[in-house]
Amino acid sequence: MSFTELARQTGLSVSAAQQRVRRLERRGVIRGYAALVNPDDAGLPLTAFISIKPFDPAAPDDAPSRLAHLQAIEACHSVAGEENYILKVRVASPAALEDLLQEIRAAASVSTRTTIVLSTPYENRPPDVLHSGQPRERRAAGAAWTDERRRSDERAEEERGG
Repeated sequence: MSFTELARQTGLSVSAAQQRVRRLERRGVIRGYAALVNPDDAGLPLTAFISIKPFDPAAPDDAPSRLAHLQAIEACHSVAGEENYILKVRVASPAALEDLLQEIRAAASVSTRTTIVLSTPYENRPPDVLHSGQPRERRAAGAAWTDERRRSDERAEEERGG
């Protein structure tokens, strides 16, 4: 989104919008910018969530560092419940998932439980800063991002013929 569009949506001047974005960047509220890659187009159509727990509960809790080298793991979340972590992975095929599961088990000495994703109605949504109790400038930046994301999703849906 351009600063001009952000300024229009927030009711600020372009220079004020730029200043606020820079301030949010300096404070770490905006941590960076990223390209959203379409996993299907990148040859990674299979997404799965893998719950892991150690074979030995007394073993050190070092699974994230033991698995960090596996590039197929997109996210690692520490969770409450039966398992210790849930991993989000993207791979090319069921055979690639099977290979990855073996690598995970061997590298981290864990048992796994896998859920394969059938479809993803939405993901990569921005945080709901409008209702977070944050200062007004954070809410304004979030509102502009949310509105732009909604319009982008609507355009993509129209292009798909939906």
